[in-house]
Amino acid sequence: MTDDQILLGIGLTVVLAVGSQLLASRLRVPALVVLLPVGFAAGAMTDVIHPDRLVGPDFSALVSLSVAVILYDAGLGLELRHLTGRTRGVVARLLVLGVVLTWAATTGLAPMLFAVPIAVAVMLGVILVVSGPTVVGPLLDHVRPTDKVRRILIWEGSLIDPVGGILGAVAFHSILAGGFVAGKGFHFGGFLLSIAVGLAGGAAGTALLWLALRTLRLGETLGTLAQLATVIAVSAGCDIVRDDTGLIAAIVTGLAVANLPGFDLPARRPFFETLVQLIIGLLFISISATVTPASVTPVLLPSLGLIAVLVLLVRPLVAYASTHRMGLTGGERAFIGWMAPRGIVAASTASAFSATLVDEGLDGADKILPVTFLVIVGTVLLYALTAAPVAARLGVVQSARTRPLLVGGDPWVIGLGRSLKSAGLDVLMWAGVERQREQIEEAGIELAPGELLATATDPEARLEGITAVFLLTGDDDFNALASVMVRDSVEGPVYRAGPPHDSHGVIAPYAGGDILFGRALVRHTLAARYEQGARFVVESVSDALPSGHSTLFVVRADGRLDPVTEAHAVTPRPGDTVVLLGPTPPGP
Repeated sequence: MTDDQILLGIGLTVVLAVGSQLLASRLRVPALVVLLPVGFAAGAMTDVIHPDRLVGPDFSALVSLSVAVILYDAGLGLELRHLTGRTRGVVARLLVLGVVLTWAATTGLAPMLFAVPIAVAVMLGVILVVSGPTVVGPLLDHVRPTDKVRRILIWEGSLIDPVGGILGAVAFHSILAGGFVAGKGFHFGGFLLSIAVGLAGGAAGTALLWLALRTLRLGETLGTLAQLATVIAVSAGCDIVRDDTGLIAAIVTGLAVANLPGFDLPARRPFFETLVQLIIGLLFISISATVTPASVTPVLLPSLGLIAVLVLLVRPLVAYASTHRMGLTGGERAFIGWMAPRGIVAASTASAFSATLVDEGLDGADKILPVTFLVIVGTVLLYALTAAPVAARLGVVQSARTRPLLVGGDPWVIGLGRSLKSAGLDVLMWAGVERQREQIEEAGIELAPGELLATATDPEARLEGITAVFLLTGDDDFNALASVMVRDSVEGPVYRAGPPHDSHGVIAPYAGGDILFGRALVRHTLAARYEQGARFVVESVSDALPSGHSTLFVVRADGRLDPVTEAHAVTPRPGDTVVLLGPTPPGP
């Protein structure tokens, strides 16, 4: 290829990778729904984005390092301290039964459906056990199932990625050592050596990151660079010593960093997260481009049969057995049985492992990638099209009614909580001062646990069941900082009371975010008016609104809460309820 063709190919690959993810975000579907068909079509219609021509024989090495970064990131999401209660039992069962039954079904069917040897069937079975939060998450955001169901499915997807990656690496090295291959003896020593190299690499990566993140106390930017450099260096070093052992090292490193006490990971990793998203886009546009129509056509119908067995038989059986006597309703159990899309780790491991197995001359290994491609596309499309109506039919969709969390315990905040509760909302309040917490309970408002906000500052945690947060404490800097920290932990908007116009705070005057009620009703003005006798009033829009009152909230007929903000004026409609702040009574 000429220099111009290489530049065109690289530029087009980046544009398609980013553009596909932007489109998927707007459509509120998993990125793979767009990435895989776009890459497949581009590979079939053009000659410039084929990685074999752009990169040449080094493409498999780049895929291996890219997958290592993705699996390390997946391992970071595996913080077992957040997995508690009955959720732990359900997720553990889903993992064990899901892996065993999916692997057994795929391994048993693949030789008949695709005419492949048992070694390829074993590899394909291990690859297809994984799902992943990058696929499940967007689907659940669109469907909005109950918190219990969402928590179980997100945890299953987060855990199955590293578990599947480890099993895939183990099966891969077992096959290379002669396992499952007719006419070849199993080289147990070679298999153990591959596992040992991967574990040693994981230990080395953990030690390097302990030095960088714990001892040197690197900040967000340098800490992120240290993680990236360590993962790539350790994975490359392991692959040099023993082929494809770098994936084991990357997963082990991620698991160790997430779970060993003492690691000081930056709370937010925007650069690393952005880099992983870019790698995912580039990787799957490139992988899809290598899947040709000629390779897909012979396995199309058998793949549809495999998808039908996995979706209609295996997954419901796994869900039924895993959720038995675990406190879930019939609808919740059925929906868990209708949610198991394959995703990023399946495609990446299929690409990384199949190339090596093809080079090793394993018969049928060239079918691993196209079959995986079809199973991913088929399951993601099926669940994306049916998840919402199935959830609605089963009655597991969350109500549209807002459940607000009010943070603060000053008298005016408690009065506002009472008014929102009288408007028909399920109000939750949190305060740090014990006396304020007692006053909240005396007002008949549900009190949030004391550790709630501490949990919310964890980027992996979620404020379950809360759909809007209102930060109304007497500390404007706290409100501003908390609005940034909890934003990713809430399934909904985060608002804060405005600071005084002449505020000299450290954070509050400069932080972004929606300011409640506009500049005319900043926090100290609200508190002063309430102290002087002004009170909150709840009125139906069908009634004439009293004069001299300021509109603060509109509770829609379906229970959604619409606050007045500095940037957003709210217009009440018939059937709505408004929460007003009355005028200050005249003095004696």
